[in-house]
Amino acid sequence: MALTRRSRDAVYSLRRDLAGPALHLDWSIVALSVLLVAIGIATIFSTTKGSGPTPDTSYVTRQVVALLLGLGLMIGLAILDYRRLREFVPLLYGGSLLLLVAVLVVGSELRGAQAWFAVGPFTLQPSEPSKFAFIVTLAAYLSIHRDDLTLRRLAIVLTVAGLPMGLILLQPDLGTMLVFAVITFTMLAVAGLPLRYLGGLVVAAAIGTSIVLGSGLLAEYQRDRLLVFIDTSADMSLDQSYNVEQSQTAISLGGVTGWGWGNGPQTQDGMVPEQETDFIFTAVGEELGFVGAATLLALFLALCLRITRAAQLARDDFGTLLCSGVLAMFAFQIFENVGMTMRIMPVTGIPLPFVSYGGSSLLTTLASVGVVLSVHMHRFR
Repeated sequence: MALTRRSRDAVYSLRRDLAGPALHLDWSIVALSVLLVAIGIATIFSTTKGSGPTPDTSYVTRQVVALLLGLGLMIGLAILDYRRLREFVPLLYGGSLLLLVAVLVVGSELRGAQAWFAVGPFTLQPSEPSKFAFIVTLAAYLSIHRDDLTLRRLAIVLTVAGLPMGLILLQPDLGTMLVFAVITFTMLAVAGLPLRYLGGLVVAAAIGTSIVLGSGLLAEYQRDRLLVFIDTSADMSLDQSYNVEQSQTAISLGGVTGWGWGNGPQTQDGMVPEQETDFIFTAVGEELGFVGAATLLALFLALCLRITRAAQLARDDFGTLLCSGVLAMFAFQIFENVGMTMRIMPVTGIPLPFVSYGGSSLLTTLASVGVVLSVHMHRFR
């Protein structure tokens, strides 16, 4: 016999009272995250160990240190009721802007971009934690005005998004700026912004991109990367085409099952530049083949589906928007990073979440996972 509404409410209330947040931990998200990081560390070692009798473990050591810190951050944020993050919005957003300004003044330049603070063997890239701060800030504001976004409120959102995006563009870091743009668009769509406004934002973004490309803000190598993607006839005259050509070669050499971990000829000979960071997917494709690459993408898909489920089950708009922002960040970075290695997307220097070498990226990724876990755990309380 079907339960009456009062009976269902009583069952829900009993479940809420008896089941604390810890009992609602989504272990699949935890397992997927740990597995992806493990694949990343193994691949980083393969791409950086060198060819000498004694392998170089410095990269893996730094990544493991970042992992331990990231796991602590993930656990702490999962335990913390995500609704309390609203209290830290001024600190998170204001602090991220200060760091972005500071890196332009006293930061270290690396690969043509002044985007890092260097402390001994460790570096901090402020634009990475700024993604997390931005998602929390935008979710807090949009949750208050969901389905009631006037032009004035839209202007406020665009201003909040424009400040960090402008500072990141000055570094210059086109890839991270695009991540912010995708996060903003996705969260506005989830918050109920009318389609005509969303269409206007797409047109404005296209015009803005054209202006940026012709303004001289981008470094020469960044413009070359986009030119190589747009005009294939320019390949022979641009050094940036080398990265993409070697990347495609490495993936194609992998075949179905690959050469085996640590045995890829392109990977072990160092033929693919930045293979432990931006082009790490090529090492997976070469050494583990189509099977390994497809498995990695399947794990990413499974994680994105679990985050989508957490967004759907969230008890309030703030939780839904937090998960939506994290999902947009992960999905775009995965698509762009993998796509650029196969030349279906331009090379923009975006890391592959969980997998690419980089402590700042890994810390931000695991912190974002922690927030999603908190939303899922606290859906009854």
